[in-house]
Amino acid sequence: MVRIQDSADVSPDAVIGEGSSVWHLAQVREQAVLGRNCIIGRGAYVGTGVQMGDNCKVQNYALVYEPAVLEDGVFVGPAACFTNDYFPRAIDPDGNIKGGDDWDAVGVTCRMGSSIGARAVCIAPVTIGRWAMVAAGAVVTKDVPDFALVAGVPARRIRWVGRAGVPLEPGEEPGLWVCPQTGSLYTQDNETLVEVSQ
Repeated sequence: MVRIQDSADVSPDAVIGEGSSVWHLAQVREQAVLGRNCIIGRGAYVGTGVQMGDNCKVQNYALVYEPAVLEDGVFVGPAACFTNDYFPRAIDPDGNIKGGDDWDAVGVTCRMGSSIGARAVCIAPVTIGRWAMVAAGAVVTKDVPDFALVAGVPARRIRWVGRAGVPLEPGEEPGLWVCPQTGSLYTQDNETLVEVSQ
């Protein structure tokens, strides 16, 4: 069952997956595709043609501009913003108002399980890696590796996190990391972290 609140503005051309909810005052534009069990919070915006996988959460007042792509299990915190223009202007050099054909939209891609903190800004085009975490208030200007925790302006990696979102702790050997919550192991090679098969 799909739940759409009466005050939400959902285009009839949008595809809303089974079990998904669109809450008060949210807007979902034309050709947007939401997977199963997604939650679009109060006042959130999902742009034209945005693609979302299953089990995504877009929290209150977040702005997900096209052509963003969110894979399964992505979390977008309250008032986070995904941009979509290299050089934003309201008018062209002659003073004429710019239209949709006057620029090439660029998007933010969020890989599976990634999380974007409250009021973070992702400056397109960037890719947020699998299970990565962007701290609240961060400004992301370059790609974020898988499992990285980034913070600051501009955002930089400050820790590694596992699938549980908890910062990893150093293991017994150099380059080995352990999740204190799940016990899962990860290995680091320069700025790349990979899970150890168990």
